[in-house]
Amino acid sequence: MMRRLRLFEATGIEIEYMIVDRETLSVKPIADLVLGAAGADGEAEVERDGLAWSNELALHVIELKTNGPVVSLDGIGAAFLQSTREIDTILRGHGARLMPTAMHPWMTPDADLVLWPHEAAPIYQAFHRIFDCRGHGWANLQSVHVNLPFADDEEFGRLHAAIRVLLPILPALAASSPVADGALTGLLDTRMDFYCGNASRIPSVCGLVVPERVYTRADYATHVLEPIYRDLAPHDPDGILHHEWVNARGAIARFDRYAIEIRVLDVQEHPGADVAVCAAVRGVVQALTEGRLGDPERYRDVPGDRLAATLQAVIRDADHTLIDDTEYARALGYRGGVPVRAVDLWRHLIDATLAAEPGFDEWSHPLEIILTEGCLARRILTRLGSCPGRAGLKDTYAELCDCLAAGRMFRAHA
Repeated sequence: MMRRLRLFEATGIEIEYMIVDRETLSVKPIADLVLGAAGADGEAEVERDGLAWSNELALHVIELKTNGPVVSLDGIGAAFLQSTREIDTILRGHGARLMPTAMHPWMTPDADLVLWPHEAAPIYQAFHRIFDCRGHGWANLQSVHVNLPFADDEEFGRLHAAIRVLLPILPALAASSPVADGALTGLLDTRMDFYCGNASRIPSVCGLVVPERVYTRADYATHVLEPIYRDLAPHDPDGILHHEWVNARGAIARFDRYAIEIRVLDVQEHPGADVAVCAAVRGVVQALTEGRLGDPERYRDVPGDRLAATLQAVIRDADHTLIDDTEYARALGYRGGVPVRAVDLWRHLIDATLAAEPGFDEWSHPLEIILTEGCLARRILTRLGSCPGRAGLKDTYAELCDCLAAGRMFRAHA
């Protein structure tokens, strides 16, 4: 049996992208053709140069991930970029390309969703039967997952507590979904808004999105997993979904691989920006678990409804959210006055943690643009203006596709 990784010995990253028509930019459900061309040979995953490419629920989505946890994030952005370029080369032959960000701006899930039809199809069919996946919260969302390991109950408790308190402000750094159904939604993280309600038929599956105050494996099973399995059982008599990954909180415990998977991050315009955001999240979580931002006991028992209220505010306003909860700000080591804008709280957190790490030079440029020009959703809004038409949406999202291909940041002003 492999040795369990201890806290922050390694990190796993997963990034999802849309496949779209090269001319119209509408979704194109051909992920299986890409994986087949890459040598998947009927399987849903193929290994490429330290990464893995795999399928997701929707046939127009492809996932890239580190092929297991990596000790260092140095150079990982470049590895993801190389894979996106290889995929784009394959897609060119099908008149398609990759599109970044967390939601397609005009996809109509009712008409456009095609479920993955191959290996693991029964899982997706079960989700569809129970929740009806013809909605944005299932068919039109692309996220970045960060996996952080733990070795035992003590480490799990510390890690879960730290992630839980940081989770509500993650969209302030990562929101990239201000458009759906061809129009501005009034939210900067529309993906997370849909995500919060996509399992409303069985509320225990998602809970408050912010995880409960549970800090041991036994308590997690009792208070999180068992209620989910019990509530799903009448709808899933064969137990197809009786697995830890059915839990849809914003961060879920994966005891099968001794890691916590953070699911709240929207996809950025290119992998270097995604990895920079992941590095910032990891750096702050590590500082919290180690007590470098203050006493960890200060945040272990913050009620879930308070954290959920902050998350809802950040889903709406992202970087410009005013954090007026003094106790919450102090728990994150912020000693300035409140209210404080979420972006200023993030600058404090990054300056206090990641900025001192050796790899910061690689991540400083994307993070500085996010902190000065706004999260990607805000930069998209600045470019679109208040009443974008279909032509404006297409021009903006075509440039976002170009940013992915070139590995460059999307700027608020052309």
